[in-house]
Amino acid sequence: MKWTTEADAALTRLYPTMTNPAIGKLLGRSEPAILGRANKLGLRKPIDFSNEGCFKKGLVPWNKGVAFFAGGASVATQFQPGERQGAALRLYQPIGTERISKEGYLQRKINDDMPLQRRWRGVHILLWEAVNGPMPKGHALIFKDGDKKNITLENIELITRADLMRRNSYHQYGKEIASVVQLRGAITRQINKQGKHNEQHQPA
Repeated sequence: MKWTTEADAALTRLYPTMTNPAIGKLLGRSEPAILGRANKLGLRKPIDFSNEGCFKKGLVPWNKGVAFFAGGASVATQFQPGERQGAALRLYQPIGTERISKEGYLQRKINDDMPLQRRWRGVHILLWEAVNGPMPKGHALIFKDGDKKNITLENIELITRADLMRRNSYHQYGKEIASVVQLRGAITRQINKQGKHNEQHQPA
């Protein structure tokens, strides 16, 4: 590895107060390389040197306020920003990959951003938003027939989360009661919708 001006300056500062193995670890070089370069630069350690590689009290680190760039071939072996290695590379799933969530929903990976939970989104949500725009706050999408695999616009319904809580509460009474309550809710919504329509078209 070629010795740069920055590496020489670091070696000159560290050599009198640290052992050669310790300096080698800091600079990424072997002990013989440290010794050979020190001899070439005419560097010597003090006679009472016995700190066993530790920094002396009050010593200012050589790289304080200085940008250090490793030279030679070390740059080729450094990790690059965004580079995946090891397990991260093995487990990586590309954008567009689909999976089934723990709740049974089909999800699709839409980005590689953080946080992790925002990388995946329900396919039924993507389908609904493609037609209607972003889902309003405080609402949720449900499957009318209860089949999470039946992902069609006709089978997806937008409801408030309050309504969703009520529906989840009456499902404990069985399918028949749940069907009646759902039918009642659908009729009520249609009545309210028609009432708003009539109000908007009344003569002034």
